Amino acid sequence: MDLLTTIAGSKLETFFPSGWDWEKIDRCASQDPLSVSERQDWWNEDFQVVSCRDVNDFDVMLGHEIALTIRDSQQKGKPVVLILPVGPMGMYRWAVYFLKQWNVSCDHIHGFNMDEWSDQEGNTLEASNPGAFQNAMQEAFYGPLGSLTVPESQRFFATKSQLPEYPDRIQSLRDKGADVAVIFGIGRVCHIAFWEPHFAEEFTQDDWKNQTYRLGAQLHPLTVEQNAITSFKSRTSLVSACANTIGPGIFLGADRIIGGADGVLGRGMQWQGLSFWMTLRYGPDNWVPSSYMPTLPGKLFYLEELSGPLVAECN
Repeated sequence: MDLLTTIAGSKLETFFPSGWDWEKIDRCASQDPLSVSERQDWWNEDFQVVSCRDVNDFDVMLGHEIALTIRDSQQKGKPVVLILPVGPMGMYRWAVYFLKQWNVSCDHIHGFNMDEWSDQEGNTLEASNPGAFQNAMQEAFYGPLGSLTVPESQRFFATKSQLPEYPDRIQSLRDKGADVAVIFGIGRVCHIAFWEPHFAEEFTQDDWKNQTYRLGAQLHPLTVEQNAITSFKSRTSLVSACANTIGPGIFLGADRIIGGADGVLGRGMQWQGLSFWMTLRYGPDNWVPSSYMPTLPGKLFYLEELSGPLVAECN
């Protein structure tokens, strides 16, 4: 007795993304934890998963990878485009630490936040709002860098006015020799940024990959609840049902990816193990946006606990 045998006729029958293959998902989730790094046919030859023992290691290792990317581009004398998430967040403290230790100026960075809460028309929170991603980036990254920080004119946020300019701005920087690094987390429904799985039903395969952004995107209920738990101290009423977001036309164009999966709650509880395994084993599919990330060069850092085994344990 499980979801697959009881979903018919239940309130969950139309709740999950309609393109999800639950038998396939269950196979993904039942993998041996020791097999997590076994390479799949569709993985990029330069993609790798990196195990982290606990969240402290995770924050340091992910932050170090970001700092290395920034330093390497500076040493090459090249601008770098960073597509930046708010979640995970702990790595920014360590990225700042390493950059300060190395005395690396960040004046060659062009930072593009990948998403932001919005209303149905794409209007966003005030930048000073504690729930705003622009505020989070100022507090976690741009501010602590001090005199080494990214120039304000090179910081871009997913607002109604700026997000539509992302494709042209990024292409212009590419034309000047910039590499694009996409830093990302994985959503409960396997979104990247707030590009949700149910958007797949609107496009052909190729058209889906060409979408660069969406204003006022309608979020899946599991996305709202994920963020209520992780960012709003369980208070669902504070979470918007909509967001502005980049699309696969941007995040699949990365020259390098730096991913992080840290969705462990403690005391044996977690929310991200299933999403993590779907990312690695489902295979590229528009209904599972994160499933494309292993096709790109880079690293996905993860907490060991997420690899499982994903079995029942009453807490």
